[in-house]
Amino acid sequence: MNALKIALVISLAALALGTPVLPAESQAQTQATTAAAVPLYKPPLRGAPGGRVGGGTRGVAREVFVLSALAPNHTGLTVSDQPSLFWFISNTAPFPVELTVADPQGEKPLLETRISLPSQPGVQRIRLADHGIRLSPGVAYKWFVAVVPDPARRSRDILAGGTIERIEITPELKGKLAQAAKTEHSFLYAEAGLWYDALAAISELIETAPNDAVLRKQRAALMAQVGLPDIGE
Repeated sequence: MNALKIALVISLAALALGTPVLPAESQAQTQATTAAAVPLYKPPLRGAPGGRVGGGTRGVAREVFVLSALAPNHTGLTVSDQPSLFWFISNTAPFPVELTVADPQGEKPLLETRISLPSQPGVQRIRLADHGIRLSPGVAYKWFVAVVPDPARRSRDILAGGTIERIEITPELKGKLAQAAKTEHSFLYAEAGLWYDALAAISELIETAPNDAVLRKQRAALMAQVGLPDIGE
């Protein structure tokens, strides 16, 4: 049986089953689109120290919750001097929450402040611009979110944090971003190994379209690539 007859038999069988038949080229395009539908994060090649700390399921009785810093298990990179930091809490807790950003070479934290209690569980965003903080390039800053059950006994703090370093943007990436749609920015940042910028780009799209299931799946897939827990996207 020649190729033409084989194709005809397959097409007739598909029509009998009510299955649409796509040309081979269209099938290839569909597969490529599906494969490219998730930002693929490429960690920086250098072995930068630091990474995600703390987190997990904490608390007792009705106050049990999952706390996690949305950071990779290595020093995550950004090209922004005032990036956003993201963290997750699975349930609102009736405790104060504090943010600390520390320069490992400094004697005092760059920032240490109480932040607003989350009004609802889920992914939370901290904009360093809101606190007047700018990161210097080449410094691996450590940042922590602490849930404080007992202010008089800080050893009971529940911590989650990560490490972030600012680098200079390359002319190549800058040019790509200028020509790309915003829906493509998370892909470009992820490919360039810029964790915090990739997460911010996809999260900003979700903020404008909170019911978009595709965007939420993209963010969940991005986080899964660095071993973050399933947060119910």
